[in-house]
Amino acid sequence: MGSIRPPQRVMLFAGLLYCDTGPLLAAIDALKKLHGPLFFETAPSSWHSGYYADEFGCNDVKRKFLFFERLICPGRLADIKLKTNGIESALSEGKKRKVNIDPGYITPARIVLASTKDYSHRVYLQKGIYAEVTMLWSRKEKTFVPHIFTYSDFRDEGNIMVFSRMRDELQARLPAEPLRSGDCK
Repeated sequence: MGSIRPPQRVMLFAGLLYCDTGPLLAAIDALKKLHGPLFFETAPSSWHSGYYADEFGCNDVKRKFLFFERLICPGRLADIKLKTNGIESALSEGKKRKVNIDPGYITPARIVLASTKDYSHRVYLQKGIYAEVTMLWSRKEKTFVPHIFTYSDFRDEGNIMVFSRMRDELQARLPAEPLRSGDCK
């Protein structure tokens, strides 16, 4: 029988989809109030799908990733997703969102996203939230490798490089920042 140990801290990130910078900036401000300062943020890039065009009211949907300074307990992901859903609702106009926030975390071995949707590759966490392992770390290739269901923007080489760099930053900090009792509550 294996011994039970607390999990390692993980690096929280959020992927944001948006058209207008007003809702984007409001979402970033709300996220920083909840999770503290940013460690890194990517420049906006075009999103590879028209999926949100009708809801957002534009054809030029942008993607931006935010990475947070404070490392967290991975057990908090479901609650974080519920709070990001609240931010999305608060910034909505009528029943249409103006920003989509996808929280997740990086470990030395994987990238995990939170979702409200069940599917074959997702595992139920709690409170209606599922977790999806969207990329795995390849020791051989020394980079993240997409899962068969990984979204196309996560497969982008530039984004994989950013996530790999954030993994390196996380690994450099892990031994110095162990979880303490109560961090996962």
